Amino acid sequence: MKRLFDFVISLLFTVILLPVFLLIAFLIVIDSGFPVFFVQKRIGKGGQLFSMFKFRTMTVLKEAQQGSFDAGNSSRVTRIGKILRKTKLDELPQLLNVLAGTMSFVGPRPEVQKWVEAYPERWAVVHTVKPGITDNASIEFRNEEEILSASSEPYLTYRNKILPRKLDLYEDYVRNRSFGGDVEILFKTFISVLFK
Repeated sequence: MKRLFDFVISLLFTVILLPVFLLIAFLIVIDSGFPVFFVQKRIGKGGQLFSMFKFRTMTVLKEAQQGSFDAGNSSRVTRIGKILRKTKLDELPQLLNVLAGTMSFVGPRPEVQKWVEAYPERWAVVHTVKPGITDNASIEFRNEEEILSASSEPYLTYRNKILPRKLDLYEDYVRNRSFGGDVEILFKTFISVLFK
């Protein structure tokens, strides 16, 4: 049922939002050139690597595709990128991941290899389900970049404080997931994006 919901709704949204996709792509090219998409390897269900898509919001840095950590550093964020990040429109291309079946609308956010290796036993539990575009951790840490930019040690703040809390929420999702719960998370995400 969840896969059917994901496929039908992602296909519908992709078609409806195609003009928005094209407009954002045009603005990115005008603002900072190509590429339009940022593609990064993430770990999904069963520990399998997959390519996750976003609209590019930063100047190109090849190392970022392998998961380099510069969270909290806004110096590379482009003008249009600031708007896309604030509105979460940079996440729209993940509709393609949902269509392809590598992601779901709701589920634990996928991470890069280095952060999976930081807590392998906990991620083994999380990776029993498909990763998602949104979840309770995404809502709780909507201002994650602000937290990290205010930290004198963003790397350690993420590893020792933010990521363990995210994993608490991911594991809770794995234990208690339901279709009704997914609908509730989607509604809370919509409210969070619009009003916070």
